[in-house]
Amino acid sequence: MMKWIRRALAALVLLAVAMVAAVWFYTRQASPQTEGRLAVQGLKAAVTITRDEHGIPTIEGESLADVMWGLGFVHAQDRLWQLEMHKRIGSGRLAEAFGSSALDTDQFLRALGVRRTAMRQWESVGGDTRTTVEAYAAGINAFVREHMKARPPEFVVLGLEPGTWEPADTVAWTTMMAWDLGGNWNNELLRMGLSLKLPVERINELLPPYPGTQPLPTIDYAALFRGLRLDASLGQPALAAAPESGLDGIGSNNWVVAGSHTESGKPLLANDPHLRLSVPALWYFARLQAPGFKVAGATMPGLPAVILGQNEHLAWGFTNTAPDVQDLYLEQIHADDPTLYRTPDGWAKFESEEEIIRVKGKADVRVIVRATRHGPVISDAPGAAERLTGPRAQPTHALAMRWTALETPNTTLEAALGLNRARTVDEFVQAASQHLAPMQNMVVADAQGRIGMVSAGRVPVRKPEHDLKGLVPAPGWDAKYDWAGYLDAMLTPREFDPPRGWIATANQRIHPPEYPHFITSEWTLPYRQQRIEQLLPAHPKHNVETMASIQADVVSLAARRLLPLLRRAQSDHPLAPAALQQLAAFDGQMTTDRVAPTILWAWLRHVPQVLFADELGADLWPQVANRNFQDAIEGVLENDNGWWCDDKTSVPVETCQQAIDMAMTRALTELQGAYGPEVSSWNWGRVHLARSEHRPFSRVGPLARLFELRTPTPGDTYTVNATRVALKADPLSGERYLNEHGPSLRAVYDLADPSRSRFMHSTGQSGLPFSGLYRSFVQPWAEVRYVPVWARGDRVLTLLPE
Repeated sequence: MMKWIRRALAALVLLAVAMVAAVWFYTRQASPQTEGRLAVQGLKAAVTITRDEHGIPTIEGESLADVMWGLGFVHAQDRLWQLEMHKRIGSGRLAEAFGSSALDTDQFLRALGVRRTAMRQWESVGGDTRTTVEAYAAGINAFVREHMKARPPEFVVLGLEPGTWEPADTVAWTTMMAWDLGGNWNNELLRMGLSLKLPVERINELLPPYPGTQPLPTIDYAALFRGLRLDASLGQPALAAAPESGLDGIGSNNWVVAGSHTESGKPLLANDPHLRLSVPALWYFARLQAPGFKVAGATMPGLPAVILGQNEHLAWGFTNTAPDVQDLYLEQIHADDPTLYRTPDGWAKFESEEEIIRVKGKADVRVIVRATRHGPVISDAPGAAERLTGPRAQPTHALAMRWTALETPNTTLEAALGLNRARTVDEFVQAASQHLAPMQNMVVADAQGRIGMVSAGRVPVRKPEHDLKGLVPAPGWDAKYDWAGYLDAMLTPREFDPPRGWIATANQRIHPPEYPHFITSEWTLPYRQQRIEQLLPAHPKHNVETMASIQADVVSLAARRLLPLLRRAQSDHPLAPAALQQLAAFDGQMTTDRVAPTILWAWLRHVPQVLFADELGADLWPQVANRNFQDAIEGVLENDNGWWCDDKTSVPVETCQQAIDMAMTRALTELQGAYGPEVSSWNWGRVHLARSEHRPFSRVGPLARLFELRTPTPGDTYTVNATRVALKADPLSGERYLNEHGPSLRAVYDLADPSRSRFMHSTGQSGLPFSGLYRSFVQPWAEVRYVPVWARGDRVLTLLPE
């Protein structure tokens, strides 16, 4: 008996050793080769890739095309799964990897036509840009075809092979980045839905105009939509299926300080774009060098350029302008012939095309995608499949979208390379004039000492008689709602060398009231900008360290504004005295060791439900329940607006004070249930964890904690160190108040001494979870530490043409 036990144990040991050996061998095979010499196909001359201790490569070659070939190669080495996701999102091919759960999103992306448009846009790309994009794609494909020894784990788990990267995939990914940074269409749908329940004046209280301005003058669109007898659900399936975009409260910071206000006498520039946190991070740091070309900074897998960074002559950084560049159009469908829609000149046929969506484990799905003279019909998705597979009620209207990013030609890629090559502020601005989407506030400083800001992007011009102002879907059969062209690229907002010695943007309104052209009416609340404007003059002479200290600032001016209201809350909850004690000395510093931020944000989550849920009703409220209503809350409670504070579902008339009290009681009940009865243990760092999502394994319980990354973070949606507070519950854990959007990277550039320039992104250079470089940046990023922009390592891989 003992002999059999010993044999069994020995077999188990051998099996364990074999498994460990297999895992070790797999990780070795899947890890990138970073040293030695490698013969490759497609290069015209040798390329060297020198990696430093952080995995950041310096790629050197004899031509720009060869260097971009090398960039494609290292992107594939380190971020192949990320490239695969970018390709599948841009082409609407998620369901063939993930099954029917991704079908709705694919239907939306096919209806939107990103990949079809990208193919048309690619046809118009020529010259150096075309050569560069083709070389980049060739570098990716050469790694996959010839030098990939083992697939990254996501491919193995899902049983997938990497696809071929095509130049049109690069173009499509630029469009998807524009999608992520521009979401006006969802606010148009929201206003249309609200107008079927509320008058326009109440909608303007729920969705207030920018502070200090009046609502845009419009016709009574509530009467318009009710008169058209619109289906209240029109557009909602598309909204549910669409990839996330344009969330309120999201933004970025950048500022540039002239030499007159720095210790060195040369400019300093800081930038921290705020995007959805993912693992691996959206950004990949690299240094690129060819004759006459030397640039370092943040690249993005899928794109052959440094998007944000510094060259030998200047540095630059972006924030999102968030212009109104998407308009929805109601297209009236002919009652007797659903292939026709109404135009100013009579009835016209929908453009239509059949597409096949492959679904993992299921039969292919055939869909018809349609377009009108305005653009793609997005209300077809999801739902296009039903027209082919079964009967459905014929709608009276469809929703088409016109969007600047879908226009042809699109010169955004030309602009990116032009920014990389620019030597002066003037050259930078000239290159930026080719940037079309997403519109960005670009700050720039050059070594000669000039500083500037230009808002670069294509902006539609609406006709003077347009009486809906782009706020809601417009009747597509009325020509007065058609665009009248585009704003001249040299007339967008801009500023150069101001006497105050600095320029800053934080998604606030970036032009003065007298600016004659319409950009948008939906700027981000200006709290971050106001705080930056407080901090910049606080240092008479700036250096890299003072710039970094501003990026680390966690004072929430929005919290300071609401604290007087919160402190007057009266609740009979047994934990109320302890909670109010935590709030008594709170000054808006959103640090991880404090409890007050947790109480504040729990209260902020419940206040909108108390104020607005009864007016919106059970059908509409769930669609907006996780929206940040900071500006509406301020307006209602500070003005004691009893109409909103009264609960329409009850007989007594409630006051605003009662709404404040009820929200506090609900918040304390929630926090006690989630974190226990000790109020002192509800510290912000316990609740407000940065969650870098992995696609798709964050949605798979057993795999989520193996692939996604988490760490406590300070700040909130309105601090300069902007770590957006998620009010929506995590789908697996049910957690709220996570930080899922934040500074995707931080950078400070020194124009006097580039060796002092520094940057950091949110995860690590590698996309391989078993690599130490998968998570090496997480803690430095959370603690607002940096690594050098300009450095060299000692691991050298030489790529030699075969």
